[in-house]
Amino acid sequence: MPGVLERALRRDRLVVAGAVALVALLAWAYLLSGAGMGMSAMEMTRHSMMPMPMMQYAQWDLPYAVLMFFMWWLMMIAMMLPSATPVILLSAAINRRSRADQAPYGSAAAFTMGYLLAWAFFSLLAVAVQWWLESQGWLTPMMVSASDLLAGGVLMVAGAWQFSPWKSACLAHCRSPVQFLTGHRRPGKTGAIRMGMHHGLFCLGCCWFLMALLFVGGVMNLYWIIALAIYVAAEKLLPGGQNTARVTGAVLMLWGLWLLVTHPMITSLSKGI
Repeated sequence: MPGVLERALRRDRLVVAGAVALVALLAWAYLLSGAGMGMSAMEMTRHSMMPMPMMQYAQWDLPYAVLMFFMWWLMMIAMMLPSATPVILLSAAINRRSRADQAPYGSAAAFTMGYLLAWAFFSLLAVAVQWWLESQGWLTPMMVSASDLLAGGVLMVAGAWQFSPWKSACLAHCRSPVQFLTGHRRPGKTGAIRMGMHHGLFCLGCCWFLMALLFVGGVMNLYWIIALAIYVAAEKLLPGGQNTARVTGAVLMLWGLWLLVTHPMITSLSKGI
């Protein structure tokens, strides 16, 4: 019987991992195609890294807001789902061991959907923030910070968040979710969705300010997207994640401080004093 269970677990891991990888690859493909923005991700990356004075802001209406929502949500899926794969596999394994007569795919899919719904909530907030920043002229038409004051402020707050107890608690949960998965199990697919959302909220608390850095480097800047996805995975999966978070926080704060103190407004105020 143990041998049969182990073979079932290996098969389940392959099926669940393959399904998660497929979803992540489709999300990456959507981003690389340009996320419905009319140009490829590489073209948008090039435009976001050079001044484009003649470009006009997009008109914010319902279809454009929906497009922005799916751009953010698919971006979050592409960036966050790979680092969540171990937790999804662990959830499927625990489900298989507790209900050996049933395949865990439905519960694993429900858990994953709950996790992605948490990031859908973040995406709604991100769209609202993007609209407000554009309305204030603080983002360029290519969705890059138009102000070193904004960029410096975001970097400073993101760096400070890396030292906060909330960040530490959320990161500790993301790095070791076994107690949560075994102690807060809920029956049925609805319960799995709720568990996935619960875990997703911890993940959101861990990474939401890192995702805000996209407003600094460019919401559709492919280099920033890839770098942040790699960093998030390293913070969650590699040894020393808490120390990595603090070192990164110090770097972000120093970078933000440099942008703020070298801003013409700040330097002119300091000369006046």
